[in-house]
Amino acid sequence: MRAAVRRAACATGQLAAGAGLALLSYLFLAVLLFTAVATLIVIGAGVLPETVLMLRRMAGFKRRRAAAWSGEPVPAAYLPLRGGLGERVRTALSDPGTVRDLRWLVAHFGYGLLLAYVCLPLWGIGLVADGVWCGLLGRRAVVLPLIGRLADLDARWSRALLAPAPEALHTSRLAERVEELTVTRAGAVAAHGAELRRIERDLHDGAQARLVALSMRLGLARRMYDTDPQAARKLLDDAQDQAEEALTELRHVVRGIHPPILTDRGLAGAVRALAAGSGLTVEVREGGRTQAPRAPAAVEAAAYFVVAEALTNAARHSGANRAAVELTREPHALRVRVRDEGRGGAREGGAGVGAGGTGLLGMRRRVAALDGTMEVASPVGGPTVIEVELPCAW
Repeated sequence: MRAAVRRAACATGQLAAGAGLALLSYLFLAVLLFTAVATLIVIGAGVLPETVLMLRRMAGFKRRRAAAWSGEPVPAAYLPLRGGLGERVRTALSDPGTVRDLRWLVAHFGYGLLLAYVCLPLWGIGLVADGVWCGLLGRRAVVLPLIGRLADLDARWSRALLAPAPEALHTSRLAERVEELTVTRAGAVAAHGAELRRIERDLHDGAQARLVALSMRLGLARRMYDTDPQAARKLLDDAQDQAEEALTELRHVVRGIHPPILTDRGLAGAVRALAAGSGLTVEVREGGRTQAPRAPAAVEAAAYFVVAEALTNAARHSGANRAAVELTREPHALRVRVRDEGRGGAREGGAGVGAGGTGLLGMRRRVAALDGTMEVASPVGGPTVIEVELPCAW
C-alpha cells in the first residue's frame, strides 16, 4: 500500500505539472494569436522568433518531464534561428518543429487538464477502497496505481506528439553539425592567424634582427679588409657568431611549425624529449595496442603541441614539480592525458592560478580544428588534468 501511495504521489506531481503547463499554454496561445496577427501587418515580425523560442522552451520542459517519468529520452529537432530578422522569421515559419510544437500545445491543453482532473477523484476512491482491499483482504492496491497509468499515458501522448520524424531529426542534426563546424573552423582560422603572428614575431625579433646585424658586420669587414685586416677579421668572427645564432633561431621557429623530432622519433619519443626538457619530473606512459599504426601527422602534431603547452604552463604557473603524460592509441582515436600536481585554478582566456590563460584557448582551438574534444579539470588546490581526444581511425 505504501509503495502504491508513493508512486501515486509522484504521478500526481507529474500530472499537476502537466496541468500547470496546460494552463500556461492557454495564455501562450493568446500571445501567439496576437503575434500572428501583428506579423501579418508587419509590426510584430520582430516578436515572432522570440515567441517561437518561448514555444521551444515550453516543449523542451515537457520533453524533460516525460523523459524523467518514462526513462526514455524524447529527442528534439529544430532549425537554428540565426541571421537577420527576415531570415529568422522565415526559419520560424518554415521549421517543421514549430508546427509539431503547436500541435502538441493545442492537444496538451486538453489532455493535460483532463488527466489531472481525473486523478483527483481517484485519490479519494483509492485511499478508501485500496485501504479496505489491502487491510482486510491482503490484496494489492487497485485504484491508486491507476494514477500512475494516467502519468504513463501523459508521457506516451507527449512523446508521440513531440518526437520529430526521422528526416526532421536528420536535418536538425545536419544543421547543428554545420553550425558546429562553422564555429570550430572559425576557431581554427583564429588559431592559425595567431600562429602566423607568433612566427612573424619570432622571425622579426630573432633571426631577422641577427641577419641584419650579420649583413652590417660583413659590409664593415669588406670596407676595412684592405686598411685594417685585424679589425676586419674581428668583424668576420662576430659575423660567424651572428650566423650561428640566426641558424639557432630559425631551427627554433621551424620546430614551432612542425617539430622534426616527430618525424624522426614518433609521438612518444617526441613527448619524452619534451618531458626531459620541461624542468619537471614527468612520467610518460603509452597505452592501447602496441602494434597500432601511427596517427596522421596533423593529429600527432596537435597532440605534441597540447603536451608542450600543458607542460610549459605547469612549469611556469602551477608550482608543480611533478607531472604525468599518458598517450593512448585506440582504433578510432588518439587520447592524450596530462596531469600536473600543481595548485590548480586554471581558466581559459584568463590568468588562472595554475596553467591557463590564452594557452588553454589555443589548445582547444587546435584540437577543435581536427574535430577533437578537450576537457580541463583544475580545481583550486589542484591537480590540473587535461584530457584530449583526437579522432583518427586505422
